[in-house]
Amino acid sequence: MAVTAQKLIEFKRQKKPIVVLTAWDYAIASILDEAGVDALLVGDSLAMVALGYPTTLPVTLDGMIHHAAAVQRGVKQALTIADLPFLSYQESPAQAMRSAGRFLKEAQIQAVKLEGGHPQAVDTVHHLTTAGIPVMGHVGLTPQSVHRLGYRQQGKTEDEGDRILHAAMALEEAGAFAIVLEHIPSHLAANITQKLEIPTIGIGAGPHCDGQVLVTADFLGLSAKQPPFAKAYTNLRETITTAVQDYTAEVRQRRFPEK
Repeated sequence: MAVTAQKLIEFKRQKKPIVVLTAWDYAIASILDEAGVDALLVGDSLAMVALGYPTTLPVTLDGMIHHAAAVQRGVKQALTIADLPFLSYQESPAQAMRSAGRFLKEAQIQAVKLEGGHPQAVDTVHHLTTAGIPVMGHVGLTPQSVHRLGYRQQGKTEDEGDRILHAAMALEEAGAFAIVLEHIPSHLAANITQKLEIPTIGIGAGPHCDGQVLVTADFLGLSAKQPPFAKAYTNLRETITTAVQDYTAEVRQRRFPEK
C-alpha cells in the first residue's frame, strides 16, 4: 500500500521510525522506492548536488517541477514531497497556492514542503492545507535563509530554542502533517518531538526525532564535501571514478570493445 501523509502520522503513533531520502531524477527515485523508503523529498538541495549551484536559492519553480515529475515517474509506494523553492511562496498565500498547485497537477506529487515558522509561513500552511494540499514544515536551519543565518546550528540558546519550538507548534496548529528539524541540538529536537502529535523528521537533529532524512548525494558518498551531520553509507564517488578510469584505460589501449 502506498504511503500517504496521513500514514506518516500513523507511523508516529505506532512509534515506527520514518525513513526519508532526497531524489532528483527517475533513476535514483525508482531505486530508493524499490528499496523501501517511506518518503522521497524532491529537495531544493538538488540545486547544489545535481545542478552545481553554491546554494539552494537559484533553482526555479519550473526547474523543481521538472525534477519532481521525473522523480514521481519512478515511484510506486513512497510518499513524494517537493520543496517550494525560494520566492515561489513568500510573496503571498495566493502565490503559494499557485506554486503548490502546479506541483500537484503537473508533477503529480502528493505534498509540498516550505521553510520557516514565522507568522507568514504559518498563514501559508493554513491556506494550503485548508485547500486540501498536504504541507510539511521545516524549522531550525533553513537553507533558503543562508544569507541571513549561514549554515550554523540553530536553537543553541534558550531564546532560539523557544522560538523554534513555538514555530513548530504553530505549524502543526496550521495543519502541517510533519516537520523537518534541521541542524538543531538533540535535546531541543527531543522536546519538540514529544510535544507534537505530527512526526518530526530530523537532519542533523539527533536520534530522538520520529524519522530521519539525508540528502542522497551525501548518503551515497557522491558529494565532494558533506555537512558534519551527514553519513555516507558507501562511496560511489570513488567507485565511479575507478570505473571511469578502467574504461578510459581499455579504450586507449584498444581493449574495449573486444575484437
